Amino acid sequence: MSVLQKIKEIEDEMARTQKNKATAGHLGMLKAKLAKLRRELLEPSSGAGGGGKGDGFDVNKVGDARVGLVGFPSVGKSTLLNKLTGTFSEVAAYEFTTLTCVPGVIRYRGAKIQLLDLPGIIEGAKDGKGRGRQVIATARTCDLILIVLDCLKPITHKKLIEHELEGFGLRLNKTPPEITFKKKDKGGINFTSTLANPKLDLEAVRAVLSEYRIHNADVHLKGDYDVDDLVDVIEGSRVYVPCIYVINKIDQITLEELNVLDRLPHYCPVCAYHEWNLEGLVEMCWEYLKLVRVYTKPKGKLPDYNDPVVLRATHCAVEDFCNRLHKAIAKQLKYALVWGSSVKHRPQKVGKEHVLHDEDIVQLVKRI
Repeated sequence: MSVLQKIKEIEDEMARTQKNKATAGHLGMLKAKLAKLRRELLEPSSGAGGGGKGDGFDVNKVGDARVGLVGFPSVGKSTLLNKLTGTFSEVAAYEFTTLTCVPGVIRYRGAKIQLLDLPGIIEGAKDGKGRGRQVIATARTCDLILIVLDCLKPITHKKLIEHELEGFGLRLNKTPPEITFKKKDKGGINFTSTLANPKLDLEAVRAVLSEYRIHNADVHLKGDYDVDDLVDVIEGSRVYVPCIYVINKIDQITLEELNVLDRLPHYCPVCAYHEWNLEGLVEMCWEYLKLVRVYTKPKGKLPDYNDPVVLRATHCAVEDFCNRLHKAIAKQLKYALVWGSSVKHRPQKVGKEHVLHDEDIVQLVKRI
């Protein structure tokens, strides 16, 4: 039996199984088996046709952030890339116009944001159909994903694409579960939770761990998580990435329908062809990427506002700023002078651990 056939059998059994407290352990075991089979399918050593984790399109990562356009064929991804970046990506009224990854660059607020037009995916992409593995493998390298949806079937297509991306280990608009998992040599399974009645129980935890041949471990939950979250932590290869659902071709729907879509979370309605709300989309991308611009100030000179150093909000300490300029600078740093919203005084003397804010100005002082 092939890996795909095994996956289909498990998915069918999961669909037949009622979801309740009594079946939690059995479902947990099935989900663990499914995760292992999907990993086997997607690893280079797999006999199912290759397509491993690194088997994406060969496009160098440039700029300060990478954004991927994902969607079914003919939803307007190429038109969106053309309008936003001025890069030519073939556009036509038939499916699969784009057969490889086409990159472009958006210049916004001093930052360079790489935009990738990925070929359209189809149902079964996570299992290797079409060029699905290459598309989703490249999507895993992105800092933000734009799922482009046709305005006539936004909810249906959204669920289908999410299912494909989830099957490849992508977690959209989610944060990693706060589950502490630690193997040990003896003592059995020790399960604790900060909640009195969590979704997970000891039986489900044991069923999942036994599928991984783990019989001694400490598992602690700091929130209300389920079996899927536990499997994600054990697998350890999940990618948590922000996502915007771009509803394209809004010129084809009524104002009432548009108002309904506009109220949904993470949605951005646009019309790439008529260039409607493209500025709003870029602004939303900036918000989701959480980029921080820091301006350099040489001693005795004015700050350079034309070429900021762009950092991620999760890595924007003075040390990170130094490393972006040159790795040797942090070792030579005595202190930094900072002007901006991250300090009380202007300038203020700070050390390497100081966290910078957007549009701060920094002057570095080296040891003599």
